[in-house]
Amino acid sequence: MAEPNTIYKMTILAMIDKVDFPLSNTQISNFFLDHDYTDYFTVQQMISSLLDSQLIRSKSTHSNTQYYITPLGQDTLRFFEDKISPAIQEDLKIYFEENKMNLKNENSIIADYYRSTNPGYDVRCQLKERNIPVIDLTIHVKTKAQAQAVCKNWQSQHVAIYEYLMDSLIH
Repeated sequence: MAEPNTIYKMTILAMIDKVDFPLSNTQISNFFLDHDYTDYFTVQQMISSLLDSQLIRSKSTHSNTQYYITPLGQDTLRFFEDKISPAIQEDLKIYFEENKMNLKNENSIIADYYRSTNPGYDVRCQLKERNIPVIDLTIHVKTKAQAQAVCKNWQSQHVAIYEYLMDSLIH
Protein backbone atom coordinates (compact mmCIF):
# COMPACT_ATOMS: atom_id res chain seq x y z
CA MET A 1 0.00 0.00 0.00
CA ALA A 2 1.25 3.46 -0.91
CA GLU A 3 2.07 6.13 1.63
CA PRO A 4 -0.95 8.40 2.35
CA ASN A 5 0.79 11.55 1.08
CA THR A 6 1.52 9.84 -2.25
CA ILE A 7 -2.13 8.82 -2.51
CA TYR A 8 -3.28 12.38 -1.73
CA LYS A 9 -0.93 13.86 -4.32
CA MET A 10 -1.97 11.37 -7.00
CA THR A 11 -5.62 12.00 -6.18
CA ILE A 12 -5.13 15.76 -6.62
CA LEU A 13 -3.37 15.17 -9.94
CA ALA A 14 -6.17 12.82 -11.04
CA MET A 15 -8.81 15.40 -10.09
CA ILE A 16 -7.18 18.16 -12.13
CA ASP A 17 -6.47 15.79 -15.02
CA LYS A 18 -10.09 14.54 -15.23
CA VAL A 19 -11.55 17.93 -16.18
CA ASP A 20 -10.96 20.32 -19.07
CA PHE A 21 -10.85 23.36 -16.80
CA PRO A 22 -8.80 24.34 -13.76
CA LEU A 23 -9.90 23.44 -10.25
CA SER A 24 -9.84 25.87 -7.36
CA ASN A 25 -8.21 25.30 -4.01
CA THR A 26 -11.68 25.12 -2.45
CA GLN A 27 -12.92 22.54 -4.95
CA ILE A 28 -9.94 20.27 -4.35
CA SER A 29 -10.10 20.69 -0.57
CA ASN A 30 -13.84 20.03 -0.48
CA PHE A 31 -13.42 16.64 -2.13
CA PHE A 32 -10.97 15.49 0.55
CA LEU A 33 -12.97 16.99 3.42
CA ASP A 34 -16.36 15.74 2.19
CA HIS A 35 -15.00 12.19 2.04
CA ASP A 36 -13.07 12.47 5.33
CA TYR A 37 -9.83 11.44 3.63
CA THR A 38 -7.69 13.99 5.44
CA ASP A 39 -7.76 17.48 6.92
CA TYR A 40 -7.53 20.86 5.19
CA PHE A 41 -3.92 21.52 6.23
CA THR A 42 -2.68 18.24 4.77
CA VAL A 43 -4.41 19.05 1.47
CA GLN A 44 -2.68 22.45 1.44
CA GLN A 45 0.69 20.79 2.11
CA MET A 46 0.11 18.35 -0.76
CA ILE A 47 -0.87 21.16 -3.15
CA SER A 48 2.23 23.11 -2.10
CA SER A 49 4.42 20.06 -2.67
CA LEU A 50 2.90 19.50 -6.13
CA LEU A 51 3.57 23.15 -6.99
CA ASP A 52 7.17 22.91 -5.73
CA SER A 53 7.68 19.78 -7.85
CA GLN A 54 6.15 21.57 -10.86
CA LEU A 55 3.55 18.84 -11.26
CA ILE A 56 0.83 21.51 -11.14
CA ARG A 57 0.81 25.25 -11.72
CA SER A 58 -1.45 27.90 -10.25
CA LYS A 59 -3.12 31.12 -11.28
CA SER A 60 -4.33 33.40 -8.49
CA THR A 61 -6.74 36.29 -8.17
CA HIS A 62 -7.79 38.18 -5.03
CA SER A 63 -10.51 35.67 -4.28
CA ASN A 64 -9.38 32.43 -5.88
CA THR A 65 -6.47 30.22 -6.85
CA GLN A 66 -6.91 27.78 -9.71
CA TYR A 67 -4.71 24.79 -10.45
CA TYR A 68 -3.68 23.24 -13.75
CA ILE A 69 -1.79 19.99 -14.28
CA THR A 70 1.54 20.28 -16.10
CA PRO A 71 2.88 17.79 -18.66
CA LEU A 72 5.26 16.54 -15.95
CA GLY A 73 2.25 16.10 -13.66
CA GLN A 74 0.44 14.08 -16.33
CA ASP A 75 3.49 11.84 -16.80
CA THR A 76 3.79 11.36 -13.03
CA LEU A 77 0.09 10.54 -12.74
CA ARG A 78 0.32 7.90 -15.51
CA PHE A 79 3.28 6.32 -13.73
CA PHE A 80 1.72 6.27 -10.23
CA GLU A 81 -1.99 6.08 -11.09
CA ASP A 82 -2.21 2.58 -9.62
CA LYS A 83 -1.52 4.11 -6.16
CA ILE A 84 -5.08 5.47 -6.13
CA SER A 85 -7.34 2.79 -4.68
CA PRO A 86 -10.43 1.64 -6.61
CA ALA A 87 -12.59 3.10 -3.81
CA ILE A 88 -11.05 6.57 -4.22
CA GLN A 89 -11.31 6.28 -8.01
CA GLU A 90 -15.01 5.49 -7.62
CA ASP A 91 -15.45 8.45 -5.24
CA LEU A 92 -13.77 10.71 -7.82
CA LYS A 93 -16.01 9.37 -10.59
CA ILE A 94 -19.16 10.00 -8.56
CA TYR A 95 -17.91 13.42 -7.40
CA PHE A 96 -17.39 14.61 -10.96
CA GLU A 97 -20.62 13.07 -12.23
CA GLU A 98 -22.55 14.93 -9.53
CA ASN A 99 -20.58 18.20 -9.55
CA LYS A 100 -18.89 18.71 -12.92
CA MET A 101 -21.27 21.41 -14.17
CA ASN A 102 -21.18 23.30 -10.86
CA LEU A 103 -17.39 23.06 -10.72
CA LYS A 104 -17.08 24.28 -14.30
CA ASN A 105 -19.51 27.15 -13.75
CA GLU A 106 -17.64 28.27 -10.62
CA ASN A 107 -14.46 28.61 -12.68
CA SER A 108 -16.12 30.21 -15.70
CA ILE A 109 -17.15 33.37 -13.87
CA ILE A 110 -14.06 35.40 -13.01
CA ALA A 111 -13.70 38.80 -11.40
CA ASP A 112 -10.52 40.39 -10.11
CA TYR A 113 -9.30 43.89 -9.36
CA TYR A 114 -5.98 45.66 -9.23
CA ARG A 115 -4.69 49.15 -8.51
CA SER A 116 -4.82 51.28 -11.64
CA THR A 117 -2.14 53.59 -13.00
CA ASN A 118 -4.83 56.27 -12.56
CA PRO A 119 -6.20 56.92 -9.07
CA GLY A 120 -8.46 54.01 -8.20
CA TYR A 121 -8.85 50.39 -9.25
CA ASP A 122 -9.53 48.48 -12.44
CA VAL A 123 -11.92 45.54 -12.16
CA ARG A 124 -11.72 42.80 -14.78
CA CYS A 125 -14.86 40.71 -15.16
CA GLN A 126 -14.86 37.65 -17.39
CA LEU A 127 -17.31 34.99 -18.44
CA LYS A 128 -15.65 31.99 -20.06
CA GLU A 129 -16.96 29.05 -22.00
CA ARG A 130 -14.55 26.18 -22.62
CA ASN A 131 -11.81 28.44 -21.25
CA ILE A 132 -12.48 31.02 -24.00
CA PRO A 133 -13.67 34.47 -22.85
CA VAL A 134 -17.25 35.15 -23.95
CA ILE A 135 -17.04 38.55 -22.32
CA ASP A 136 -13.99 40.33 -20.96
CA LEU A 137 -14.92 43.64 -19.37
CA THR A 138 -12.68 46.05 -17.47
CA ILE A 139 -14.30 48.76 -15.35
CA HIS A 140 -12.52 51.59 -13.53
CA VAL A 141 -13.74 52.44 -10.00
CA LYS A 142 -12.50 54.90 -7.38
CA THR A 143 -12.23 52.75 -4.25
CA LYS A 144 -11.20 49.27 -3.19
CA ALA A 145 -14.66 48.77 -1.66
CA GLN A 146 -16.26 49.51 -5.04
CA ALA A 147 -13.87 47.09 -6.73
CA GLN A 148 -14.77 44.37 -4.24
CA ALA A 149 -18.49 45.07 -4.74
CA VAL A 150 -18.16 44.80 -8.53
CA CYS A 151 -16.35 41.46 -8.15
CA LYS A 152 -18.99 40.12 -5.78
CA ASN A 153 -21.92 41.31 -7.90
CA TRP A 154 -20.40 39.96 -11.12
CA GLN A 155 -20.65 36.46 -9.63
CA SER A 156 -24.41 36.71 -9.15
CA GLN A 157 -25.41 39.07 -11.99
CA HIS A 158 -23.14 38.07 -14.89
CA VAL A 159 -25.96 36.51 -16.93
CA ALA A 160 -28.19 39.58 -16.74
CA ILE A 161 -25.26 41.90 -17.52
CA TYR A 162 -24.17 39.79 -20.48
CA GLU A 163 -27.73 39.63 -21.84
CA TYR A 164 -28.14 43.40 -21.44
CA LEU A 165 -24.89 44.15 -23.25
CA MET A 166 -25.64 41.74 -26.09
CA ASP A 167 -29.16 43.11 -26.45
CA SER A 168 -27.91 46.69 -26.47
CA LEU A 169 -25.01 46.10 -28.85
CA ILE A 170 -26.63 43.76 -31.38
CA HIS A 171 -30.13 45.18 -31.70
